[in-house]
Amino acid sequence: MNEQSLALIKDTLGWLKKEPDSFYTFTVLGASGDLAKKKIYPTLWWLFRDGLLPKKTVFVGYARSVLSIEDIKKKTKPYMKLRDGDEARLAEFFKANRYVKGSYTDASEFEHLGEVISAMEAKDEKANRLYYLALPPSVYKDVTKNISSGAMGKKGWTRVIIEKPFGRDLESSTDLANHISALYSEDQLYRIDHYLGKEMVQNLMIVRFGNRIFGPIWNRDSIASVVISFKEPFGTQGRGGYFDDFGIIRDVMQNHLFQILSLVAMEKPASTSAEDMRNEKVKVLKCIEELKLSDTVLGQYIGDPDGEGDAKEGYLDDPTVPRGSVTPTFAAAVFRIKNEKWDGVPFILRCGKALNERKAEVRIQFRDVPGDIFKGECKRNELVIRVQPNEAVYCKFMTKQPGMSFKPEETELDLTYGSRYKGVVMPDAYERLILDVFSGNQINFVRTDELYEAWRIFTPVLHQIETEKPKPIPYKYGSRGPKENDELCEKNNFHFSGTYKWKNPNL
Repeated sequence: MNEQSLALIKDTLGWLKKEPDSFYTFTVLGASGDLAKKKIYPTLWWLFRDGLLPKKTVFVGYARSVLSIEDIKKKTKPYMKLRDGDEARLAEFFKANRYVKGSYTDASEFEHLGEVISAMEAKDEKANRLYYLALPPSVYKDVTKNISSGAMGKKGWTRVIIEKPFGRDLESSTDLANHISALYSEDQLYRIDHYLGKEMVQNLMIVRFGNRIFGPIWNRDSIASVVISFKEPFGTQGRGGYFDDFGIIRDVMQNHLFQILSLVAMEKPASTSAEDMRNEKVKVLKCIEELKLSDTVLGQYIGDPDGEGDAKEGYLDDPTVPRGSVTPTFAAAVFRIKNEKWDGVPFILRCGKALNERKAEVRIQFRDVPGDIFKGECKRNELVIRVQPNEAVYCKFMTKQPGMSFKPEETELDLTYGSRYKGVVMPDAYERLILDVFSGNQINFVRTDELYEAWRIFTPVLHQIETEKPKPIPYKYGSRGPKENDELCEKNNFHFSGTYKWKNPNL
């Protein structure tokens, strides 16, 4: 990250100056796993390299495997994006690392982990502990119980970071939530959804509540429909066994896209505090009816005979996918919010693998201009917030075509970050969220009651899909998805004209 970007971030980290002498231990539980190797250790390295962590921070890896620090270094180094001249700083990073081998189910081994950390804290008056559960959900109960009984901090706070999935349905999620709530207070829990750490998702708050022009029109009187999309251009790539157990709805829609929906639809909070923001998110989720199967389109990708490489193979060609699986790799669903602000406005969420592009965006489509005098040539205005790639906010609107004619033409008001903020490198979502945990900022983490409402909405249809096993609609690898998706959008007041193409001003 360059100096300009670092200066912007450091200006916001006031908590670093408040506790300069405190000692911090960041423990990665599941240090031998893929998430730790590809995401958590690289993120900790970037924060350490850029001087964004407290000076007295040490890192402890914990797993069942026999590992040395050198082993961790070899596993993680390919994902650390090292630059020329980083080797000396990298050596300092790994010098601040420790590793403890232990079971996830044996309480005595967590007591030993607690003792190891206590020995490192011995010289400090104030010491804080962070535990990151980079683990399969099957051990969440044992691990959270064992941390609580044997490895809590005695000289400061303890915070526990939990990765999704937070259960499979309402019953399992509530069971896990009740278990964890009996061990920790809500301010000790950080349920991480990395989508809430993305720049443009966080920017939704400023766009909505920091601009006078949007307030009066952000409602059912002006908005025709809202579409929130998540598209990946690749398939399961050998992860089909894991994916097949969850499916696209649990993997993406119920968490990532629903968090974005709540930020788009919620009322203005009393302040930007975590509790005020999360209160408003819960209020709007309570107004959403349970999803019905009749309001969904489910698809599964098949190989494209004319494609290249992976594109020739369908989902069922992945050797890790169970034979004959009917797990959807694409889902589109319509949600309705029964309150005064949004009654009658469909919120369409769609997500899928092996599609035609990589994209995540929010698309607010406004109603037709009343009293049209341009013979139907005007297209609907849209506000588009592009989350990835090429972060941007742009507004599609009509203007006069240059020349002697009086013909309307689509154009845009465009804020593309790469143009407006040249040279500014935005932190990775995990970097933001880990810094939030250090600072105690829970604004971008999921609260227990948010989780309950999301599962309430999705559980009935998930159970119906698992019981009835409807056959998903096949769609070609590299396509836009099933044509039934377009029909669902059209039926729910979203008009896709196909006449406008956003041009990346960076190219």
